[in-house]
Amino acid sequence: MHIEITQNEPAKMLGFLMAVHKVFPEAVQDLLQLTRSAKNGITVEIVPYVFKQTNEQRGYYWQEEKKFAAWAGNTPDEMHNHLLCECYGTDFVSSAIGMQRRPQKRSSEATKIEYSELIETLIRVAANFGYVVPPPVKKKES
Repeated sequence: MHIEITQNEPAKMLGFLMAVHKVFPEAVQDLLQLTRSAKNGITVEIVPYVFKQTNEQRGYYWQEEKKFAAWAGNTPDEMHNHLLCECYGTDFVSSAIGMQRRPQKRSSEATKIEYSELIETLIRVAANFGYVVPPPVKKKES
C-alpha cells in the first residue's frame, strides 16, 4: 500500500501523524522532525513484514563457507556465488567479457527461511565433495 499526503492536505497530514503518535507515542521526536522536513508532504508505504536472516545465520554461513572455499581452492566470493546459484538458481547474462553466470537472488535479499536453505546448500555441496561442515552450535541462554 502506497499513500501520498501532499502539503495541500493539512487535515489528512495532521490526522495521520496524530494516529501514528497515538499508537507509537515513543516516536514523537521522529514525527516532529518529519513534519519539519516534509515541505512537499509525506509518502507512506505499508508492506508485509519479512523476517530477515539473523546475525547468527550470517556468521555461521560465512565462517564455514570461508573454510570450505579455502579447502576447495576457491576464493570466498567464488564459492559464495556458486552456492547462491545452486540454492536460488542461475541466470546467464551477456557482458563485455562474454556470458556470465549470475545467481537469481542475492543472500542480502534472503528471508530467514531462505538463508537457512543457503546454509543447507553449503552443507550439502561440501558433503558431495567430501568436506564436512560442522553443525551450528546453539548458544546457551544466560
